[in-house]
Amino acid sequence: MAVPKPELIRNLCFCGQTGSGKTTLCERLLFAAGEISRLGTVEEGNTVSDFAAEEHRYQHSLAPSIVHFDHEHHRVNLIDTPGMSDFIGHAIACFPAVETVVIVIDAVKGIESETRRLMKVATDRNLPRMILINKIDAQEADLEKLTKQIRSVFGNVCLPINLPTPDLSGVVEVFETDAHDVTAFSSAEAAHTQIVEQVVEVDEQLTETYLDAGADQLDPNRLHDAFECALREGHLVPIVYASAKTGAGIEHLLHVTASLLPSPLEGNPRPFVQGGQPLKTEFDASKPTIAHVFQVATDKHVGKLGIFRVHQGIVRQKSELFIDDGRKPLRISHVMRLQGKEHKETEAIGPGEIGAISKIDEIHFDGVLHDGATPEDPPLLLPLELPKPMYGLAVELKSHADEAKFSAAMHKLQDEDPCLVLERVAATKQTVLRGLGELHLRITLEKLSNQYGIDLETSEPKVAYKETITLPAEGHYRHKKQTGGAGQFGEVYLRVAPLPEDHPTGFEFENKTVGGSIPKQFMSSIEKGIRQVLDDGAVAGYPMTGVRVEVYDGKHHEVDSKEIAFMTAGRKAFIDAVLKAKPVLLEPYANVEVHVPGQYLGDVTSDLSVRRARVTDTQMQEDSCVIKAIAPLSELQAYSNQLKSIAGGAGAFSVEHSHEEPAPPNIQEEVIATYRPRQDDD
Repeated sequence: MAVPKPELIRNLCFCGQTGSGKTTLCERLLFAAGEISRLGTVEEGNTVSDFAAEEHRYQHSLAPSIVHFDHEHHRVNLIDTPGMSDFIGHAIACFPAVETVVIVIDAVKGIESETRRLMKVATDRNLPRMILINKIDAQEADLEKLTKQIRSVFGNVCLPINLPTPDLSGVVEVFETDAHDVTAFSSAEAAHTQIVEQVVEVDEQLTETYLDAGADQLDPNRLHDAFECALREGHLVPIVYASAKTGAGIEHLLHVTASLLPSPLEGNPRPFVQGGQPLKTEFDASKPTIAHVFQVATDKHVGKLGIFRVHQGIVRQKSELFIDDGRKPLRISHVMRLQGKEHKETEAIGPGEIGAISKIDEIHFDGVLHDGATPEDPPLLLPLELPKPMYGLAVELKSHADEAKFSAAMHKLQDEDPCLVLERVAATKQTVLRGLGELHLRITLEKLSNQYGIDLETSEPKVAYKETITLPAEGHYRHKKQTGGAGQFGEVYLRVAPLPEDHPTGFEFENKTVGGSIPKQFMSSIEKGIRQVLDDGAVAGYPMTGVRVEVYDGKHHEVDSKEIAFMTAGRKAFIDAVLKAKPVLLEPYANVEVHVPGQYLGDVTSDLSVRRARVTDTQMQEDSCVIKAIAPLSELQAYSNQLKSIAGGAGAFSVEHSHEEPAPPNIQEEVIATYRPRQDDD
């Protein structure tokens, strides 16, 4: 298969709330383009883009899937992305691979929480957007009302490029031709005038021609260029209508994709940098190769897959490429085009295309493949800000014989999922698996069990408190030990004081002794003893922060003073001072943003107040609302299920770490009461 020219390529991804019909739309487009001879369904588990066992079981997309087809002599690469909030990171990770983000909206359910979120990310990333209203034939759909709502929420730059026919069996094109057909709402003539006037505003000469001579005198090629300019500048977000179920509007959607959406040459450039300076890539096969890995997957037949978009040059079989700042080239043995789960080998993937390479262990998410022309200063892509995994489960192997297998399995799963984190929390001495929600982690645990034969015990993670002090204080300890031979002796006097919350390290240590009361060689041992307390805690077993320590006096013995003696004396003098300095436990707090239909505003804010949250802002947007709050992280562990219960599954929320605050006295008392400090044998 020949490498298509960049101007004949269209790359887009379908994004939107789960249930909006993205996978069925992909299936309908593949069928209409002649790529498949039979329509599959999500319910039967035989669609091209949903092929994993977990996707069949849950009947939802859980990872991006790449398909392609040809239409009007153009190659279209389409990415079907998951719509569940637990997997939104997968969708966002695909944005650098496409020129156009297509936001799919259910005609009945309207604008939902993930719709807003994805639209904002695409806007912030300066990507052209198109809105696709699906299920237009649904009896409950009010297309006119929804169109007005879209324009109210996302701005008047959102304009129909076609309109449904009265019987909803098709659409009327309203941009390229001045149609006079009857439509389900509005009028074709008014819609044509509106979108043409919006498009010509980006070109002064076109505007003058339009005002002087009218739309009939506009050069179609100039109008086409202005359309794409308006897309790039965010001056236009076209709205199209379709029904994946009946096929209404699909032929026009294919035409719009091929003829009006931007090619790689026409899209907004990606934010590559080299040596700290912006790097402009060129979609030219003769230039040095630059390709970005936006997804990693594991296939039982071909192993590890690195799915990439070529931004410059060409990726060939049997070539050698570097990844990021790696010094060893990677031998590219297998280059493939993807059609769902099918991988068709090809000789090369050209500029602007999407492809995959396999069986290369070094490949990783967000890596940049290049030909090493500048090994000292490799090209890099400024990373997307992905959702932070805040939902956690403490995990422990049921069989410790699985430790090596577990480590290898988690490495593979984390390679595939940029929003999955496994961490050892020193504060709680637990291993915590973190993701974007309960379902995210449930499916991860199922994969570990079904694919790798690893079973885990899970529990709610303990709160990662921190200890600090609130007052200055002094401490003293004299360590003296005699065992028959040489003894141990060290005496330390020190002061502690709180540090500001924004202190860069949270700890300062200074030697204020005079006259050689403690020889300098023992000062590092004192600090080491103090740092043991910083790690292990003084009052509840949690790490300590925000403390300044001054050692101002002490005594030593010419024979018996040793490092171990001063380390013990420093540790115990520090604990003595901390206990006098009114210590407190700091509890982690998070910024919470909740999106729910407006009718649930009161229920959600009431529930948040029960969780000790402070609501900081409430924004009403048509029939939905956004609630911003600051809440203790411990109170949000099971919030995903609670919000689903309150809002009937229609709510979504995001969480990110904010700061620490002193825990309430009753909680501090409970935690401190359970602490059992280690027993010293000195």
